[in-house]
Order: sequence, then C-alpha cells, then structure tokens
Amino acid sequence: MTVPLGAGPRPAEGPLSTTVRIPAPYDLMLTLSPLRRALGDPTMRLGRGQAVRATRTPDGPATTRMTVVPGGVQVEAWGPGARWALAAAPDLLGADDDPTRLVTEQPLIRELGRRLAGLRIGRSLAVWEALLPAILEQKVAGEAARRSWRALVRRWSEAAPGPGSLLLPPRPTDVAGLPSYAFHPLGVERRRAETVRRAAREAARLEPLAVDPAVLGTRLMAIPGVGAWTTAEVLARAAGDPDAVSVGDFHLKHLVAWALAGEARGTDARMLELLEPFAGQRGRVVRLLEASGIWPPARGPRLAVRRFERD
Repeated sequence: MTVPLGAGPRPAEGPLSTTVRIPAPYDLMLTLSPLRRALGDPTMRLGRGQAVRATRTPDGPATTRMTVVPGGVQVEAWGPGARWALAAAPDLLGADDDPTRLVTEQPLIRELGRRLAGLRIGRSLAVWEALLPAILEQKVAGEAARRSWRALVRRWSEAAPGPGSLLLPPRPTDVAGLPSYAFHPLGVERRRAETVRRAAREAARLEPLAVDPAVLGTRLMAIPGVGAWTTAEVLARAAGDPDAVSVGDFHLKHLVAWALAGEARGTDARMLELLEPFAGQRGRVVRLLEASGIWPPARGPRLAVRRFERD
C-alpha cells in the first residue's frame, strides 16, 4: 500500500481506530521489534500483544496503539497525524508481507520459518526516524548508542499525543540547527554529530523515497558519513526491504557464519557468500536468525567494544 505523502494536515479527534486484517499466525513483537531501540526507548512501548508508538507524520505528530485481536490487529491513533498513521498501519504491521516468498531447502532456515511464521517485514515509511538512531549506532557499542538516543529524544523533543507517556522523535529541522558541540554531552563525538546534521538537512527529501528502496538506498549512500551499514539499517525499517543486509555489523557476520556453516567467526564476504542462495530474501533470513536465539560461541570476556567496522 502507498500512503499519499503530500497531503496537508487534517485535524483529528482521538482516538481514531481501524482493524488491520492479517492472516494468522502473526507475532506483533517479532514484527515491530526492529523499530524499538531496546528497553527504555522513550518513543515506543512493545509487549507480546500490544505496541504503542509515537511518530511524526506528514500531517503532524501521532501516537498509534496496536493490539492483537482475532483476525488481525486493532489500531488506534491520536494526534494531528492520526488519519495518516491509520492509513499507514498496514505497511507498518507488514499486513501485505508474504513470508512464503522465502523458499529454501536449507534445514535450519526452513525450521525457523516454520517456528517463527508470525514474523512479518513491515515498513514504517519514516526515514528520518530510522536514520537518526542508526547514525548514533555507528562505531559504538549498542548500549552507548541507546543512551545517546534516549538523551537526544529527552533533550530535543516533546510529549507525544495520546496514551503511553511517550516522547516524539526529534524534528530534523531542530537537529540540523544544533552545533556539533551540543551532541557531546549526549555521548556523540563530532564525526557522528556532523553526519546527523547532514542527514537532518536531507530528511525532507528522503521521506518520500521510502516507497522505493533502490532509490532511497542510492540517496542515503550519497550523504557523507552514511555507508552500507547505515543504509541497510534504514532500508530494513523504513522501506521494509526483505533483502537488506547490514554489511559491517560487528556481530551479524559471526551469527550467519555460525548458523549456516558452523563457523565460529565470519567475515562480511563469507556472510554474503552464505546468504547468496537467499537473494531477494536475505534480510528475512537475517531477521529469522536474530530472532532464533542462536549465538556463536564467545571468545573471551564480552567487552564494550567500539564497532569500528560500521560506517
């Protein structure tokens, strides 16, 4: 489904509601988990059968509450962007995604596809809201990035409409105007701060491209400081690209090598080689592996390692 991105603001009394029909099995948590930046994300709450998410739409702020019901998901929305959020809900929830597009004889992936059949690949259509935290995650350990995300939201945003006591993601126009030193107390050094500022200045031109992953990927890669890893992270979340693979991830290459070849350590080249038989659905395979609980054997103590391989 394509949502009209150029519509003007329309006031809405909340909540507006609809029910998105999705064939069973459906797992809301597995489907929406990539959008939440870990526990404590001030823009989203996610449980087994319900999610509440704050977002900025072309029509204004909105909060969406999604509750699993028989036959699908009930969606309620508050705020000026409520109607837009309802129209975009099928995309967000992956209602039109077809897990059977992944056809394979590989035993593990077949079993994971059966066991995790409720996982859908949705698309948020919110490029900036995927891009900002992805940049914050470049070259640092995950917890440090999540602290920076929480601090940035709390410092430079405001309360979302509706329930949940959520905060909205920061406006790109507000972030673009910040000096780089304003990011330092948030744990963001100058390099990432400058990338965030450049991305914020491009945000308005990027948002309409979420419906075309190929074009969006090209435009993202043209932003200095945004490379293959960051681009894949955005394509997976905002554009729902089932083939997006985060090349350069500190852990992913090891997970793929261990799960698909029994090799405790991998490289990006080896990861792509092992994923080649799943071309077109490589991102779905990665999502299944990440949700499986499989983990390669550790080598030595786990440290807060800076992830120098990410762009």
